[in-house]
Amino acid sequence: MTTTQMEPVGTRPLTVITHSAFLTGRLLRTLWRMPTFLVIGLVQPVIWLLLFGQLFRSVVNLPGFTPGSGGFLQFLTPGVVMMTALFASAWAGTTYLQDIDRDVMDRLLTSPASRGAMMCATMAYQAIQTVVQSLVIVGIALIAGARFPGGVAGVGITVLAAVLLALAFSALSNGVALLTRQQATLIAISQFTTLPLMFLSSAVMDLHLAPSWVGDVAGYNPVEWAVVAARQAMLAHTDRGTVGTRLGLLTAVVLVMGLLATRAFRAYRKST
Repeated sequence: MTTTQMEPVGTRPLTVITHSAFLTGRLLRTLWRMPTFLVIGLVQPVIWLLLFGQLFRSVVNLPGFTPGSGGFLQFLTPGVVMMTALFASAWAGTTYLQDIDRDVMDRLLTSPASRGAMMCATMAYQAIQTVVQSLVIVGIALIAGARFPGGVAGVGITVLAAVLLALAFSALSNGVALLTRQQATLIAISQFTTLPLMFLSSAVMDLHLAPSWVGDVAGYNPVEWAVVAARQAMLAHTDRGTVGTRLGLLTAVVLVMGLLATRAFRAYRKST
């Protein structure tokens, strides 16, 4: 069968899903052989959770702070989950850089696999890592004494928000990797975007205690959307409208970033 005969088949939704599953399996086998990457990715967030949770637990007594009924650890946990998803997904493009260095990318681009399947595979891989890491962080928070009145549903929404955040920024990272093909550039752009987005959110501190302009900027910050959705879901009385709106905004960002990142394959092919 010729390539021109195979291309229409590759555009069928079922075939795209099949290709995505095969390519995701390829990445998961790498993770299975070297699970240390998953474990190492949990070291820093666990330190944040346990250290900051104890170091700043008295901050809940400040006027204007609204931690909910569970103290600072309950307040902090959704923020740590989102920070973990953000920082891990910002490095997602390194997978593409490794494929480019090993000439795997060029072989994949000449195969029947669609560009969409290649992008979906790396994003699905990142989503699976995010689910595992998010559940571990919530479990450690529970062991440390945090209580989440939102129950299992609240934890589920928290994980969903983290996955959407990870999908958006893994797509961005993949697009940057395809456009620049440079590890140093990817690192610089990742640092330039993730750190300001983290500090311009309520991940670690109530925005009522921050300058008003920080709260204004946070309203347009995807990290803040994810944190607010998760934190609301963890409460006993969840504001479903707030949660639904934030998750909807995150979904829209994922779709836009996924589309733009997939189009970056064209720029990569033109530059080779």
